[in-house]
Amino acid sequence: MARPLSENNNDRLWSLQGVSFGYGTTPVLRKVSLELRRGCCYGILGPNGSGKTTLLDLLSGLLLPQAGTIAFLGRPLQSWSKKHLAQQLALVPQDFMVRFGFSVREVVEMGLHPHLHRFAAPSAADQALVDAALAITGITTLADRPVTRLSGGEKQRVAVARALAQQPLVLLLDEATSNLDIHHSLEILQLIRQRFEQQGMQVIAVMHDLNLASFFCDELIFLKQGEVVCQGKTEDVLTSATIASVYGVEAEVTPNTFTNCRQVSFRLPVHP
Repeated sequence: MARPLSENNNDRLWSLQGVSFGYGTTPVLRKVSLELRRGCCYGILGPNGSGKTTLLDLLSGLLLPQAGTIAFLGRPLQSWSKKHLAQQLALVPQDFMVRFGFSVREVVEMGLHPHLHRFAAPSAADQALVDAALAITGITTLADRPVTRLSGGEKQRVAVARALAQQPLVLLLDEATSNLDIHHSLEILQLIRQRFEQQGMQVIAVMHDLNLASFFCDELIFLKQGEVVCQGKTEDVLTSATIASVYGVEAEVTPNTFTNCRQVSFRLPVHP
C-alpha cells in the first residue's frame, strides 16, 4: 500500500466543488465534491451510467463542468494549457486504438511529446525513458512491430508504456483492463502499482471489478446516478451495505489471507 499521507493542503492535487455535467437534458453528474490527494491510488466504481467515465473526462480536461469548479494543483483546471496539462496527466483508455502502422517504439515515444520543444528530437535521456517503459511493461521484443499487428493485451501494454514514458504526476485509467484476461489484468495493475509506489504519482482508475479494485486501490469512490455515495479507504467503504446501496445486490465482504485484501461475493437479492 502507499505510504500514509497527512491531510494538509500540500498533499491535495484535486479539489472538485459542486461539479455537475449532462448531455442535453440528461444529467450525468450532480454536484460532485471531492478532494483527491497525491500519492494515493483511487478507484471510481458504480453501475453503468453512473458517471464514472464522465468524471474522468472532466479531470482530464476533455470536458468542462457545466456547474461547479475543478482545481488542479491549486489552479482552475481550465487555466492550464493543453501542453502543460499533458505534462502532468496521462490517460490509459479502455480500448487503445492506433489505425496507422506505427511501431511499438514510435507509439511509446509519443508519450514524450508534451515535454519536447516544437520539432525537437528525443534526447538520449528521453530514449532511455522509452527503453525503461518498454522493459517494465515486458514489450521490448515488440519494439519494432507495427501496433496494428498486436493482440489486445499487447496493445494495452503499449498504452501503459506510453503513459509511463510520459512521466506523469497523475495516471488516469479508464477501465484499462476490462477487455483483458485475469492474468494480463493482474500483470498490468501490478506493474502500475509498482511504478506508483516507486514514484509516488497519483492513480485514478475507473473500474468495474470490485475484487480487482480491492486488490489495487487505497481509496474508493462510489457513484450512483451521478452522485457520490461515499469515498474513503478501501477497507472502510467496501462493505456489504455500500454494495447493496450502490448495485442493488446482496454481498458478503470478507478478509482474504491469500490476496491480503478484502474479497467480495455477491448475488441477486433473495425474495421470500
